[in-house]
Amino acid sequence: MTTITPRPEVLRYTAFSSRPEGGNPAGVVLDATGLGDGDMLAIAAELGYSESAFLTAPPEGLDGPEGRVFTIRYFSPKAEVSFCGHATVATAVALAERIGPGELVFATPAGTVPVAVAEEGGTVRATLTSVEPHVEEVTEADLVEALAALDWPATDLDPAFPPRIAFAGARHLVLAAATRARLADLAYDFARLEALMHRLDLTTVQLVWRESATVFHVRDPFPVGGVVEDPATGAAAAAFGAYARDLGLVPEDAVLTLHQGADLGRPGELTVTLRAGDPRVRVGGAGARIG
Repeated sequence: MTTITPRPEVLRYTAFSSRPEGGNPAGVVLDATGLGDGDMLAIAAELGYSESAFLTAPPEGLDGPEGRVFTIRYFSPKAEVSFCGHATVATAVALAERIGPGELVFATPAGTVPVAVAEEGGTVRATLTSVEPHVEEVTEADLVEALAALDWPATDLDPAFPPRIAFAGARHLVLAAATRARLADLAYDFARLEALMHRLDLTTVQLVWRESATVFHVRDPFPVGGVVEDPATGAAAAAFGAYARDLGLVPEDAVLTLHQGADLGRPGELTVTLRAGDPRVRVGGAGARIG
């Protein structure tokens, strides 16, 4: 006799916006017990969002408030990813609506990620704390290939922001545009950039334009996930915070505002907090249920 496992409830939340039509949507499965990798990938592909998150019981020994500790996994429509900031925020908001605001702890494939959730004026906001980040050089050949795939002349880069690969749970190539117009004009070679990203084990390419000392506009091509562009990217925001601090582009204590998604018609806002003496990066934003 064949036992058919009931399909779990699949929720839809957006992260980094208080409005359902803004920010970055994510699928959220609060009880993925019994789902295999193929099941999770199928759900993520069916939703078509850049990532979906799946919760199960925490690993033995993971410390945290009782009933507020979980294992979390992330799937794009094409593959599992090690860490996803916007799906973490979306999941934290979904949990807060069920078990209340407060502290959460997630065991992710990249490491342990605490999340603080608070309600402010009727809006639920979640702030994650990244795993310890690092920043590394990118070779000239790989930079040339990335620019060719983007169809960006090297002269369109901001010389104050050297290209680097930054990690805060996932790897991102950081490239800074000299103008907002350059950032807005994004029409890249999907297959060519995807091939480079697979070779360098990149999750997105973090394209940045600096508006002021602490305000940035960003975009994130995501071909390795089967998505042309991610509307709001928490993992890349964490990586960028580490990058900016590592290169001395911002103070060790800083609060940065990243605007993302406006070019896609889904405006969102990410808050990146850096603390002196703590290498980790905090990324926060609002969230809302879709539908």
